Amino acid sequence: MAYVLLGIAIAAEVMATSLLKATEGFTRLWPTLACLGGYGLAFVLLSQAVKQIPVGVAYALWSGLGTATIVAIGAVFLGEPVGAVKLVGIALIIAGVVIVNLNGAH
Repeated sequence: MAYVLLGIAIAAEVMATSLLKATEGFTRLWPTLACLGGYGLAFVLLSQAVKQIPVGVAYALWSGLGTATIVAIGAVFLGEPVGAVKLVGIALIIAGVVIVNLNGAH
């Protein structure tokens, strides 16, 4: 169940981060409320997940999967460029998450 909560927390954080541009510097009410609500939900769920998942493992998954997903959203929906260097960086982040999780399992 803890990993389900972590997955929902990651999704909420990704949604909130995706809305940051729409808030226009927190000057637009509804995108701002949705963004802040998403971050709030994300942190509440993360705090519940770390009751059963080691903090290092949970945060590695949170940050790595969140970063990779945001890069993909930026490329697909926001027209942000994705070059070879960015792809290598994302691959290294994912490799780091895998290594932390393999070590955290023992």
